[in-house]
Amino acid sequence: MATTLYLIRHGDTIGSEVKRYKGSIDVPMSEAGIAQIKAASAFITDKLRLSGITKYKSYLNDIHVSIPQMPDDKEARLSAVYCSDLSRARRSAEIIAEPYGLEPVVIPELRERNFGVWEGMTFNEIKDRYPDEFEAWASNPLKYRPVDGESTKEVRNRALRALDGILSKHAAERSERKASDNPDPADSIAIVAHGGVNRIILCHLMGIPLENVFRIEQDPAAVNIVEFWERYPVIKLLNGGPVG
Repeated sequence: MATTLYLIRHGDTIGSEVKRYKGSIDVPMSEAGIAQIKAASAFITDKLRLSGITKYKSYLNDIHVSIPQMPDDKEARLSAVYCSDLSRARRSAEIIAEPYGLEPVVIPELRERNFGVWEGMTFNEIKDRYPDEFEAWASNPLKYRPVDGESTKEVRNRALRALDGILSKHAAERSERKASDNPDPADSIAIVAHGGVNRIILCHLMGIPLENVFRIEQDPAAVNIVEFWERYPVIKLLNGGPVG
């Protein structure tokens, strides 16, 4: 069996027309951001509708342990939704979870990076006040950190700890279902987080060195789809959805 992860970035925030490092500042979503996430939610519903069939037909069934096809009368749905504790992620998660009657599970370790003294500043303000530090961080985000902020390694450690906890929980539940009289081949979950956190998770899953974290784009309300097979995770969609 394979768990499918829908990794989503929150929608646009109030004041997003000005490029600022918001980081751990709790900025709410804008009306435009809410519309983006509603479109992403519909997109995910469509993907779920086809997930059982496509997963069953995938060549990955030959490489990994085969999974049974989802019964025709089985409704494809998210079994759980997790999110950061910042309001823009929580509100996005509520919208994603609503069609399935779920309550998002808040995990603080999924929150965006703390950018220290840079938080709330525009890109130009940071470049003017901290030119050397900004250039060093932009050139190698793994080696350098924002002044008084979190390092990429620190964010990676907490984000991956949260991800591992989520996947371990669902692996245990999947094993229990497999042993039951009515096994369910479908196991789809969603995590709603932030651009920086999502990039770090995707780097990890694809085996990309963290120095290259900015080579992955994450637009507002971006949807990434990852299938966790027996041998390794497979990226099915990157920075996708109706907005991206």
